Formats: sequence, structure tokens, C-alpha cells
Amino acid sequence: MKTRLIVNQFFTVLVSLLFISCGDSSEETPIESPVQDTSIHYGNAAYKLPQLSEKAQEQTIRWSVFEDFENEMKLINGANIETLLSSTDRLLKFSDSLSKTVPETLKDKAIVSRLIVTKIRAGLLHQELRLSKLDSTEIQKSIKYLNIATSNLFTRINEKYTKEAIDFERKENEEAELKKQKKFLDSVYQAELRDKNN
Repeated sequence: MKTRLIVNQFFTVLVSLLFISCGDSSEETPIESPVQDTSIHYGNAAYKLPQLSEKAQEQTIRWSVFEDFENEMKLINGANIETLLSSTDRLLKFSDSLSKTVPETLKDKAIVSRLIVTKIRAGLLHQELRLSKLDSTEIQKSIKYLNIATSNLFTRINEKYTKEAIDFERKENEEAELKKQKKFLDSVYQAELRDKNN
């Protein structure tokens, strides 16, 4: 009899605990991820990438992923968090592909090193946007530094072709000067020959 009473009491306590625990779980609110404010825009909406020279454009057209990268870079300035999240995914892929597919005409140490910096900056922005708690100031800084890295890359590509054009012009001038000197020396030699014959 005593055993039966103990079992009944135990059963009652167990049912009560079960009831209480079920009641608590229905009152729990699910953990939600923080809602992103899509009205906030990041970066500098007025930012423009340096214009590539005609010769530089001729070379980058052959670098298929370059245009995709350039277009994505134009999207991140003045973008909201939603656009930034999707854009940085693509930017990372494009910057990775850029560094692996540099055309021979652009394989220059300065260009390659700027590509690496751009890729790192894109990765840091991507990381910043995926933190559980977003920091607007850090996001702004990351975009600013990515803009600087990308501008430096474009500027270096332009410089490569400006330098090549200057080198080519100098070489042509030197060749023209050598021809002029040879022509002058030939005419002096011819004049001396005429003097000797007379």
C-alpha cells in the first residue's frame, strides 16, 4: 500500500514537471537574427573608378572577368546592406579569378601586387558584413579601403600603358635621331670625297 502511494506521488510529481516544462516552452520566443535596416546606404555614392585609357581598355577587354569586377565595384558604393551582402560574394569570386587569370600583357609585378591588395580588401569587407553584430563605421572603412585599392589597381594599369607609350615614343625619337645623324655623316663623307676628287 505504501509502495503504491509512493508510486502515485512520484507519478503526480512527474506529470506536474512535464506539464510545467511544456508550459514554459510554449511561452519561449524563438531567437531571431537581427533585422537589417535596408534604408542605410554605405560607401560613397559619388565615388568613381579611374577611367582606363583606350590602350588599357583594349587589354582589359581580353580579361573577361575584369568587366564583371568593375561593374560589381560600381554597385557597392551607395548600396544598402542587402546589396552589399550579395555584391561582396561576387566581388570575392571575381577578384580571386582576376588574380588567377592575369593576361600576359598585364603581368607586371606592380599590377599583380595591387590585385592581391584588392582581393584582400574585398575579403575583409565580406568578413565585416557577416559578423553577428554589424558595425557601420567598420563597414564604411572597409568600403573606403577597397575603393582605394581598386583605384590604385586601375591607375597602375593606366600607368603601364602610359609608360609603354612614352618608351615607344622615346625609342622612335632615338631611331629618328640616329637616322638623321647617319644621313648627316653620309653627306659630310660625300662632301669630303668630292673635295678629294676635285
